Amino acid sequence: MIRSKLLATAAAVGMAGTLALLGTGNATAGVLADPSVAPGGNFDLSVWQLQEPVGSPTTIPSSRLQGANGFQDSYFYTDTRDGAMTFWTPEKGVTTPNSNYARSELREMNRSGSAANWSLSGTHRMSATLRVVSVTQNVCVGQIHLGTGGSSTKPLLELYYHSNGDIVLGTENSPSGGQTTHPVGHVSIGKTWSYTIGVSGGHTIDLTVNGTTTHYTIPSSFDPYKQYFKAGSYNQSSSDSTTKGARVAFYGLTVSHG
Repeated sequence: MIRSKLLATAAAVGMAGTLALLGTGNATAGVLADPSVAPGGNFDLSVWQLQEPVGSPTTIPSSRLQGANGFQDSYFYTDTRDGAMTFWTPEKGVTTPNSNYARSELREMNRSGSAANWSLSGTHRMSATLRVVSVTQNVCVGQIHLGTGGSSTKPLLELYYHSNGDIVLGTENSPSGGQTTHPVGHVSIGKTWSYTIGVSGGHTIDLTVNGTTTHYTIPSSFDPYKQYFKAGSYNQSSSDSTTKGARVAFYGLTVSHG
């Protein structure tokens, strides 16, 4: 059973691997996580579906993820030491049609079961507390991705963690492609850190990494498109190895829209 002791702030995570935050759909407070249950027992997965690097590839619906006895396997599981919701992506894995890289990653959904698909207007936030356990080159740990509105299958932005500890934001130049990168922080491998990515006012990307906030203008060419969040381990390298890859542990994950 999940213990109900509230954590005052995300900083209460302290040293990596000691505490885990419960992720909810519309709140930032957390409770201590239970390492004996599936991720759905510690996190509100009613607003997510899971994509895995197997099958054609495999998608696990929200209904199967939810609850203490929800879905978990070797690619998506609760770390029995600290309760972290953990994503593993080997370099050799099945990819989605528009990518060369494998992923074990959550895709935002509505509570009704339909795919999230929100307008740039308003305020939209995804916040996470996490650590990258291992990575060969770099891994995308959070995205805002284009939804309906045109033919593009690009992201609006991707947040990368590199093997040397650099955290880098990639912002797409237009729906047709091209990405500009922005160094936004540095955290040693295995250490806990936090981010909030979002948009406000229709044309501004707001990024906070470990308390430092930066802003980026969204080109007007993205105006026709709706958006959705993604989070997890979207590995940015590939090979024939099933043992090399990116493992990412989440201690908190929340989304909000207003």
